[in-house]
Amino acid sequence: MDRLDKRILHELQQDGRLTNAELAERVGLSATPCARRVKQLEEDGVIERHVVLLNASRLGLKLHALVQISMDKHTPDRFEHFEAEVRKHPEVTELLLITGQSADYLLKLVVPDMEHYHDFLLNKITRIEGVADVHSSFIMRQVIDSTALPLDYLPLSAR
Repeated sequence: MDRLDKRILHELQQDGRLTNAELAERVGLSATPCARRVKQLEEDGVIERHVVLLNASRLGLKLHALVQISMDKHTPDRFEHFEAEVRKHPEVTELLLITGQSADYLLKLVVPDMEHYHDFLLNKITRIEGVADVHSSFIMRQVIDSTALPLDYLPLSAR
């Protein structure tokens, strides 16, 4: 990873729709070497995928919640079952196995309103075998909302 790779990653994190020509111009390369570098970053698994970020509010998805889940047993089977069940629900945008809290999992979910949240919680989450306790917090405002990773920590090498 050299300075040009870092610049490519920075630019793509800001705007994934850049054409190769636009990206090359922004990082000071010609198109062919720029495309080779992007392809190598993809092959190395540094660039995992290209996505489109949607505006949840404009789509009517106005309620964002953080839900802490405690499990009744701490066994691999119980955790695997819970994770498989939660993956079935697109309302859950993040599922994190955590430590340092009384909860085992932290879910981030997005739904239209409190009625949908109530239905989702009572008819889906709490019905998953092994769920022992649920605590919810509701996001009032996203102060920072970024998908960009900090690149200043990356070690540089000569390429």
